[in-house]
Amino acid sequence: MLNIETIRSQFPALASGAIHFDNPGGTQVAQQVIKRIQDYYLHTNANHGGEFHTSHQSDALIDQAREHAATWLNAASPKEIVFGLNMTTLTLHMSRSLAHLLKPGDEIVLTHLDHDANVAPWLLIAKDRECTVKWVDIHPEDCTLDLESLERAVSPRTKIVAVGYASNAVGTINDVKRAAQIAHSVGAVCYVDAVQYVAHGITDVQALDVDFLVCSAYKFFGPHMGILYGKYDLLDRLTAYKVRTSSPLPPDKWETGTPNFEGNVGMLGALDYFEWLADHATGGKSASLSLRERYVTAMTEIGRYEQELSCRLCEGLQTIPGLKIWGITDPARMDQRVATVSFTMDGKDPADIARALDKQGIYAWNGNFYALEVTTTLGIEDKGGLLRIGAVHYNTPAEVDRLLEVLRKV
Repeated sequence: MLNIETIRSQFPALASGAIHFDNPGGTQVAQQVIKRIQDYYLHTNANHGGEFHTSHQSDALIDQAREHAATWLNAASPKEIVFGLNMTTLTLHMSRSLAHLLKPGDEIVLTHLDHDANVAPWLLIAKDRECTVKWVDIHPEDCTLDLESLERAVSPRTKIVAVGYASNAVGTINDVKRAAQIAHSVGAVCYVDAVQYVAHGITDVQALDVDFLVCSAYKFFGPHMGILYGKYDLLDRLTAYKVRTSSPLPPDKWETGTPNFEGNVGMLGALDYFEWLADHATGGKSASLSLRERYVTAMTEIGRYEQELSCRLCEGLQTIPGLKIWGITDPARMDQRVATVSFTMDGKDPADIARALDKQGIYAWNGNFYALEVTTTLGIEDKGGLLRIGAVHYNTPAEVDRLLEVLRKV
């Protein structure tokens, strides 16, 4: 059982009194993140590979961050974890390398449910390599991915299947394990954007059997930096675009320039927070658990609590005249979505709704959130897109009720 007020005390920014439903664009950071970054700057701020004390300490912290990230995602080895600026930058980098696998006439499969960071890089290399792009449809009535459409899209010419773990626009959780199976059935690589999912549930890259999975720490209570998981044989075999004097072995071969050391260590602070949360959830009895078990405990509790918030939010929104939720609303299916709920209101521009909420101290995003394929497919791109409410586990039922109260006046 989570004590939400105790949890909120771990996030200093929440003391402002503002209601943060802007979380899909970036969550608030935990106290552990701030401490890690502050300590790094005060005591271990140095570049990589030096023969002196602070450089040794800095390298040790980065190794620890990589090891913990591997455990959090359940990678087979820390060598399968690559740090970078963010998911978009990492994907653009990786797409350039994957382009070497492609020949004219090969196929890349994309979905109408994805963020543009898992669309545009593949469109670019498809154009460069004269490849065919195939699209996977969605079911507009509940904004879920049409897996039969995915099965029809792949062929022996398919080389890459790109899919999101959860939609940043409408909250749908996709069956990426099945998507990976479909991709592998024709020998294709499965590339997963997990940015919107990782803050809400357990991630296990080995169980999913995906080839690549990418996320950004500022979406799971950490700083602005990105993490890429890749199967080691692929990271080892692919050509990396990088300066000549760097290491030829993963993960170093994929990290260009001087890394964001303080950000990487700050990400470790976000994982420290999940450890703290596991201890909180178990009443201080998590010491006997392995690190992976502590992460699983924390994410299980987060998922359980957020499903309750999702139910309350969806049920309340559906009582407002003229409001339409785009996505899953059935209470029995809340485990098929994250607590990111988007809607439109008859006669209201989403930007106007966002401004009205802001005046009441409620922060929410409007527009397409770089999920251009979603809003275009749903026919609402030229109408201002969506108003997005993104709850996480530090949000409260009272905040949901306050939102609904304001929306009824809007």
